[in-house]
Amino acid sequence: MRHPLHPALVHFPIACWSLATLADFSSLWLGESAWRWSAGLLMVGCVVALLAMMAGLMELSRVPDGPALRDVYLHMGLMLAAFTLYTARLFLRLDHLQPLAPDVLALLLSLAGFITLAVGGWLGGRLVYGHGIGR
Repeated sequence: MRHPLHPALVHFPIACWSLATLADFSSLWLGESAWRWSAGLLMVGCVVALLAMMAGLMELSRVPDGPALRDVYLHMGLMLAAFTLYTARLFLRLDHLQPLAPDVLALLLSLAGFITLAVGGWLGGRLVYGHGIGR
């Protein structure tokens, strides 16, 4: 599995979703100039996440059975949950494709998405550095 595509793609949704969460919470102090960034970041993050997930599924068959495969399934579940939370955050705060200011639900979805993303990302790192997957 030399030079797998999945690890190269995941940096984009991680960065976009993390910055979108920061923009959502920054909007409490900075207002519209911050939350307008969030929608664009969420859109880019969700689109590239779909590509990263497809690449990960194509590389799944190369993971050996055992503890590494168990971690892969946990990683996949958490990242799918993060994708779902951030996609819900995006679509719940759009009105005719125009972003709306985040409300309490949007902030909670962003926070839950970020926590899920962090744990899933940690598991991804464990796959590479702990189990040697993709090296």
